[in-house]
Amino acid sequence: MKSVTLVCLLFVAQLLSAEPYRLTLNGEPWQGALVIGNTNPGAAVSVDGASVAVTDDGYFIFGFGRFEDQAKVVEVEHQGTRYLTTVPVKPREFPTERIDGLPAAKVNPPAERLARIAREQAEVKSARSVWSDQRAFLESFIWPSEGRISGVYGSRRILNGEPKRPHYGMDIANVTGTPVVAPASGVVTMAVDDHYYTGGTIIIDHGYGLNSTYLHLSQVDVKVGQRLEQGQKMGEIGATGRATGPHLDWRLNIGTSLRLDPQLIIPPEPQKE
Repeated sequence: MKSVTLVCLLFVAQLLSAEPYRLTLNGEPWQGALVIGNTNPGAAVSVDGASVAVTDDGYFIFGFGRFEDQAKVVEVEHQGTRYLTTVPVKPREFPTERIDGLPAAKVNPPAERLARIAREQAEVKSARSVWSDQRAFLESFIWPSEGRISGVYGSRRILNGEPKRPHYGMDIANVTGTPVVAPASGVVTMAVDDHYYTGGTIIIDHGYGLNSTYLHLSQVDVKVGQRLEQGQKMGEIGATGRATGPHLDWRLNIGTSLRLDPQLIIPPEPQKE
């Protein structure tokens, strides 16, 4: 009799300790969108069959690239049961941007510059591959600078009349010397002032694979390994690298290859102090 009672008590305790499955997804699933999910602590998560890192309290991220046109399948394994959620992607219309007046060597670099460009691209890839368990990706991002939106994510670029790859950043135009601040906290993984295409360049790791990049800076005020708080000045707008005028080219990535639209994670207008 005692053993039956003990089994019953254990069964009741298991029922009381079981947490109902839950999943929330924040972020409209547009092409170029960052999506932040939250599920039960301790659950395992995969997106399209690939495992993703999950915080102790159940947060994780994934995104949709510019050309993605298929739904993503989010699988959560919680207390021995697998749950599947299908997330359809929302298509967008992307404009065509024509940019003339660029130096010919910046559109089609001469052979003697190719080794340098390859080396710098490898440096960028290394800086974007940094992974940490920071939780800055959960912050509400702010504008990194004030100015006019002069270029948008996903636009088809025609440089000096020659079709090129789409633009993967948000351009904010303003005068040289306009402050650039960290839109969220993080750790600097790249800080250089002379890359061939991008000139002054900063990359910040925000945790769990999310990183952001700031291009064409006239001044770089931070160093690799430095911790930045949201709103902290890190550089100034410029026209270094391949640029026809002073502006900030701001980019958002998950890892090294998934390019997202930073304009989708900030308010419509810059914050005012």
